[in-house]
Amino acid sequence: MIHLIVGNTGSGKTTYSNELKKETNGIVFSIDKWNNTLFLPDKKPTDGLEWFLERIDRAESIMVNLIEQLENSKTDSILDLGLSKFEHRKKFRAYADSHGFELTTHFLDISKETRFKRVMKRNNEKGETFEFEVTNENFEFMESWFERPNDTEMKNGILISE
Repeated sequence: MIHLIVGNTGSGKTTYSNELKKETNGIVFSIDKWNNTLFLPDKKPTDGLEWFLERIDRAESIMVNLIEQLENSKTDSILDLGLSKFEHRKKFRAYADSHGFELTTHFLDISKETRFKRVMKRNNEKGETFEFEVTNENFEFMESWFERPNDTEMKNGILISE
């Protein structure tokens, strides 16, 4: 089973993914961890969104190979990859369909106010789910970047709300 964890910045995707891991004995793929470990040490101040998207795409090409191995061993894959855009989620749905893998979308539909408070708290505490600081500017950018899952995407999906 492939689990797509969808929600805007601060919705609790990583926390939710870690709880789901306990329930399913699955493996979590967290793009924030991959970015922080593999890419951020090399980022220059002039590198922008396209720089990140290229690296995320490369990381995901490795992930799909690992997901296939996990599926063959009957182990769930929990994808905490942001998945902010319809087309990004579509790519994983098509991948699952083409390989005959079961897929469920989990949408964390949390208010902007709650998410902003969580992000500020995470920035200050730098706890277990902290990978890098999310600025107000980054947070606001994601408000316009994020595309809510539509009804078709959520068919047989799981909705988590406040």
